Amino acid sequence: MSTTLTIAQAQGKLAELLEMAQSGHEVIIEDPAKGRARLVPCAKTQARPRVLGLHEGQGCMSEDFNAPLPDSFWLDEKQE
Repeated sequence: MSTTLTIAQAQGKLAELLEMAQSGHEVIIEDPAKGRARLVPCAKTQARPRVLGLHEGQGCMSEDFNAPLPDSFWLDEKQE
C-alpha cells in the first residue's frame, strides 16, 4: 500500500508518516519544484563499543607530522 502527499500536506504529520513508513507502508512526498521522495525505514544497527588499544603498534606517524606544509602545497604549485 502506498500514500502520496504533497509537501504542504506532509508538514505537521512527520511523526505519523514515520510510523507508517516503519510499519512497512510506502510514503511518498511530492514537491512540484523538487520532485518526489520516499520515506523508508532504516535497518537497525547495533553499535559495538570501541576497544582501546585493539590495533596497538600497527600504525606509525612520521617525525615531521606536525611540521608546517610548504607554501607550494597551499598554492598548488608543482614541485620539480
